[in-house]
Amino acid sequence: MSTTFEERPQAQARRAVKAELNYLKAGEGRPVNYTFEPPPGVPWTTGELEAREVTLHDARALAEAGELSLDKSGFQHVRHASAVNDFRDETAIRSTYYPEAETLLIAATGAEKIVIFDHTIRDSKSGSRSTAYLREPVRRVHNDQTFSSGPRRVRDHLPADEAARRLNHRFAIINPWRPLDVVEQLPLALCDARSIAAADVVPGDLVYPDKIGETFSFTYNPAHRWYYFPKLRPDEALLLKIYDSREDGTARLTAHTAFEDPTTLKNAAPRRSIELRALVFWKD
Repeated sequence: MSTTFEERPQAQARRAVKAELNYLKAGEGRPVNYTFEPPPGVPWTTGELEAREVTLHDARALAEAGELSLDKSGFQHVRHASAVNDFRDETAIRSTYYPEAETLLIAATGAEKIVIFDHTIRDSKSGSRSTAYLREPVRRVHNDQTFSSGPRRVRDHLPADEAARRLNHRFAIINPWRPLDVVEQLPLALCDARSIAAADVVPGDLVYPDKIGETFSFTYNPAHRWYYFPKLRPDEALLLKIYDSREDGTARLTAHTAFEDPTTLKNAAPRRSIELRALVFWKD
């Protein structure tokens, strides 16, 4: 996953902040996270976290220069306004926003087919891990799938014969992430895939009521190169590479987390966002 990366002088990031990110403590073994309230006496999560101070670079200049993209860094910035005015409207999300995102992903990737299988709305004030319809931002370094659970998603969401065929060719999982207001509180931190080593990733269980999925946590590595997009607006979106079946040096994933920006004002508005999870298939 790690490759050499040097910024071009004309594309240097314009500003940076120092902040603490929550990594999985090394040696903790396989963590477990519940998506619903666990049985009495069972913790929501296992695996001790440790806060590490990192430098987060303003990504806008590099993104505009083409240095940060899905296949290079594992994430990409796009300008895209949605026709949805009320993201509390589940029907509008599925009937309007899903097709918008499919069109956006095809344009960004050149893919043939998109299957959006999930979405989550997050609110730093009203969201909770115990409410499926409105979650809180995740404040630990993670990636939503692993190299095992990525292919499993194809089998979960496609007919068996099509899944078998698609698994023989390139596919990916990409999350379009959009703020619902200008982001003032808890922006999203994104790690350049080229700075992640194989030893940094730790698979863990994600427990649903009816199944057990798998996600990646990350242990600290001083080589990790972190970015964020200050004051991200609702007419902007981020595309996050969660999984890619390619093994040719293309970015296969990225690490991300919400973080406390030390420059955020005390009366900053809560962070509200929506993320979709999409299977992306290229032509055979």
